[in-house]
Amino acid sequence: MPTPQDKLAESLAVLKKLQDEGIIAIHTKNMTRTHRERLVKSGFIKEVMKGWYIPAHPEEPAGESTAWYASFWRFCGDYLKSRFGNQWCLSPEQSLSIHSGNWNVPAQLLVRTPKGGNKPISLLHETSIMDVRLKLPDKNDIEIKGNFRIITLSAALISCAPGYYSNNSIEARVALSMISDASEILHKLLDGGHSTIAGRLAGAFRNIGKPVIADNIIEAMRAAGYNIAENDPFEEKAPINFSERELSPYVNRIRMNWADMRGIVLENFPQAPLLHQNTDEYLKHVDDIYLTDAYHSLSIEGYRVSEELIERVSSGSWDPETNRKDKEYANALAARGYWQAFQAVKKSSEKILNKSSPGTVVSNDHSIWYRELFAPSVGAGLLAASDLAGYRNQPVYIRKSMYVPPRYEAVRDLMPAFFSLLEDEEEPAVKAVLGHFFFVYIHPYVDGNGRMGRFLMNVMLAGGGYPWTVIPLETRNDYMATLEEASVRKNIEPFSRFLAELVQKR
Repeated sequence: MPTPQDKLAESLAVLKKLQDEGIIAIHTKNMTRTHRERLVKSGFIKEVMKGWYIPAHPEEPAGESTAWYASFWRFCGDYLKSRFGNQWCLSPEQSLSIHSGNWNVPAQLLVRTPKGGNKPISLLHETSIMDVRLKLPDKNDIEIKGNFRIITLSAALISCAPGYYSNNSIEARVALSMISDASEILHKLLDGGHSTIAGRLAGAFRNIGKPVIADNIIEAMRAAGYNIAENDPFEEKAPINFSERELSPYVNRIRMNWADMRGIVLENFPQAPLLHQNTDEYLKHVDDIYLTDAYHSLSIEGYRVSEELIERVSSGSWDPETNRKDKEYANALAARGYWQAFQAVKKSSEKILNKSSPGTVVSNDHSIWYRELFAPSVGAGLLAASDLAGYRNQPVYIRKSMYVPPRYEAVRDLMPAFFSLLEDEEEPAVKAVLGHFFFVYIHPYVDGNGRMGRFLMNVMLAGGGYPWTVIPLETRNDYMATLEEASVRKNIEPFSRFLAELVQKR
C-alpha cells in the first residue's frame, strides 16, 4: 500500500512535468483534484484565484510575496492566453513600459480585449488584472514579447493617453528615444489623420533633443494638408541629452534616473568633508571596523555568523578542507570570502585616498572584489570557477520585491554606462548613494549584489572624506524598504536620508 510519501512523490512528479513544459499558471484542468489538494496541503503550490495556482516552496513563510512576484508575468501571460486566446493585448501605456524596459510588477495590469469584463480580477498581494472591453489594434500593430501580446512601439506612442507623458515621463522619454527616424511613426500618423497627436509627438521629440524627427513630422503632416500645432506634453525639459547612437532603453533609463535623482541626494546628504586625510590612519580605521562591518553585512544577507567565527576565518586558522562537516561550513565560507574581498576593497580605497579617480578604480577593480567574495566557495567545489567569469546570464528576482532587475542581456550594456556615470559624477555623496543604489538596481550578479553595493558605497564615501559606514542589521527592514521605494517608485529621498543618518552617526 502506498505511503503518504509515495503519494506526495507521485503528485510532485505531475507538478514537475507541468514545470518542464513551461507551465507556471496551473489550472484545475492541468491536474486531478487529488494531486492539487495534496500539493496545496504540502505547500508545493498556492492558489492565486479560484481555479488557478502557481508553484511555491513549502518553507516559504505565510504571506511571503517572493514566489508570486517572480511568477507574476508568466502567470498573467498564461492566464490571459488561456482565457482569451489571441484576442487580447496590453494597454498602450503598459506596452510602452515594457518597450522601455520596465518589467516591475504593476499593482494593476491593464489589458485590452473584445471579450473583457470591465472589472478587476484580484490576484495575490494586492495585484490585479483589469480586462477592458475594447477593440484590438490592427494585427500589424501587435507584437509578442516574452509571452505577452503588446502594442508596437510606434502604435503605442500614438495611442497612449496625453497624460502619460507627464505622469510617466521616464518611460515616455525612453520610448521616444528608441525611435531613430520619423518614418517609423509618420505613416501611422498620416494614415490615421492624427494631426493633434502629431503635434504632441513633435513637441515630445523636440523635448528630448530630437528636433530633426520633430521637424519631419510637422513638415510631412502639413505637406499632406493637415493643420498641426506643436505641443510639448512634458512639464519640463529632458534632464539629459539623448544620443542618436544610444537606443538601449535600459541605458537611457538609468541616465535619466541618475540626472533626476542626484539633486535630491545633494539636498539630503551632508556635504563632503574633503579633508586632507592621512591614508594610513583611514585604513587603520577600516581595519578596526572590519568585524562589525562583516557581521552586519553578512547577517543582512541571511548568513548566521558571529564575531568569533568572522575573526577565526579571517585569521586563517579555519581550514575549509578539514571543516566540511562543520555545521557552520557555509557561513564560514561566506565569512572567509567577505574577508578576502574586504582586503581587495581596502586596496581600492587606498588608490582613491591617493587621488586616483573613484569611478575608474571601481570600474577596474570590482571584478576582483567579486572573485574574492566567492573564491572560497570555488575552492570548496560549491561553485565552478566559470561562475565568477563576468556578469549573470540568467534572470534574477529580489526577495519580497515588486522590482524586477533588467534582463540579463541588458546588463552588458548597463554596466559600462553605470561606470561612465560614476566617472563623470563630481559629487562624492552622489557617487556613494547612487553608486550603491544603481549597482543593486542593475543586479549584475546572481548573488552577492548587496555586499558588492555596500563595498562600492564605502569606497565612494572614502573618496569624499566620509567615514566607512556600516549598515546595521537592525535597520535591515528600513534599508530594504528605502531601496524598494527607489526601485519601484523612483523616489530616492528615503534612501538618501537613511544613508545620510548613518554617515552622520559615525
